Amino acid sequence: MHPVKSHSRRVERLLARLRKICLALPESSERLSHGEPTFFVGAKNGRGGKVFVSFGDDHHGDGLVAITFPAEPGAQAMLIEADPRRFFRPKYVGSSGWVGLRLDVDLDWDEVAEIAEESWRMVAPKRVVAAFEAQNCKKMKGRLVAAKIAIDSTVPETNA
Repeated sequence: MHPVKSHSRRVERLLARLRKICLALPESSERLSHGEPTFFVGAKNGRGGKVFVSFGDDHHGDGLVAITFPAEPGAQAMLIEADPRRFFRPKYVGSSGWVGLRLDVDLDWDEVAEIAEESWRMVAPKRVVAAFEAQNCKKMKGRLVAAKIAIDSTVPETNA
């Protein structure tokens, strides 16, 4: 059994931002796993579900503040090779293709949000992903209509 950790204020701020990103995804939830905050999709009554992001603060004494996440085949090697200061092969789950991303080096929250959504898509039930995509499609269509209306209202009419 892993003890529950207390985090520094800086780490709590990072975790709060990560929570906001991960818990915005449909059917996502958070609970402790191996003593660290972990984000699941598809859990029922606080049980089951699949992990899409796990947070770590000096997990097993590694000295890192980081997240780990599942990635598509080949992505682990590509990310680590591209930026070994930020990406790493995590203990225990690295052999299954998971990737670690340090949150204490050159942090880019847009990138963290993209990673969280991509890993969520990998493990979420297909019906949940389909509903999410349909909802995003409706939002995008609404934005495009609003943009077209705004453009049309600024273009003067010509009487030819």
